[in-house]
Amino acid sequence: MWFPSPRTLTPRLLGRLPDRHRQPRRTPWGDANRGGALLDSFLEGPCFDAAGNLLVVDIPFGRVFRVGPREWEVVAEYEGWPNGLAAGPAGSLYLADHRHGLLSLDAATGSIAPLLENVAGEGFRGLNDVVAGPGDSILLTDQGQTGLQDPTGRVWRLWPDGRVDCLIRNAPSPNGLVLDRAGAHCFVAMTRSCEVWRFALRADGVVGKAQCFLRLPGGLMGPDGLAMDARERLCVANPGHGLVWVVDGFGVPVFVVDCTGFGRLPTNLCLAPDGTTLLITESQSGSVLAAELPPG
Repeated sequence: MWFPSPRTLTPRLLGRLPDRHRQPRRTPWGDANRGGALLDSFLEGPCFDAAGNLLVVDIPFGRVFRVGPREWEVVAEYEGWPNGLAAGPAGSLYLADHRHGLLSLDAATGSIAPLLENVAGEGFRGLNDVVAGPGDSILLTDQGQTGLQDPTGRVWRLWPDGRVDCLIRNAPSPNGLVLDRAGAHCFVAMTRSCEVWRFALRADGVVGKAQCFLRLPGGLMGPDGLAMDARERLCVANPGHGLVWVVDGFGVPVFVVDCTGFGRLPTNLCLAPDGTTLLITESQSGSVLAAELPPG
């Protein structure tokens, strides 16, 4: 470690997927991504809707849940692999689906509709995450099975008029993404190279001098979901190590959230409306954790 050791934070359990929603079985997604393991869920994509409800996705079973204090409500269930979920303008929700591309979700009715299924007739490798950008744009990571053996993952931007920019096309497994508070820079987790990249967002779609902002320890899995807190600190889920790193604006680690008391797969993140409570999907236990981020 080049820097002083970050302060360790211990998360608390916010909620666990109830047993009635768990039926362990083999799935095509599990065959492709979890070595054929029997799965009862794999939670990701935490996001708050316009009404202030916390939603999460369950990838292998095509489910979206509304997380309550005791019960979890199925908002939607369909034939897909939902991965990323993000709030858009006017109460809309965007859903990045590995099989179907970019979808819209109505949290009130559970209805799902396609927004972008391909670019110029070419299908996606497999969308992973989504975030709303400036000017009602939408940014997407197109991960598929890319990695160090095939660094051709992509980061896309969709404009309201249908234009699509390919911002990054040489990514080794682009995963979580987040914007800074001003919407001027994009951060992307590159899972298989154990890095987080940072680049400036320009209206003309030109990307120059993309930078490795953060490099994480190697292991079985690199960074996954990202979030930005109210103090412009980047939060990075690091499954495999069972940790979430919190780094300042210069990429210096200030906190590490140790999730290993619940499992080793903290997969994705979001900030609660207060901007300081970090919510974590821990996919090994099928839980949502919460950690309070100190001011400094």
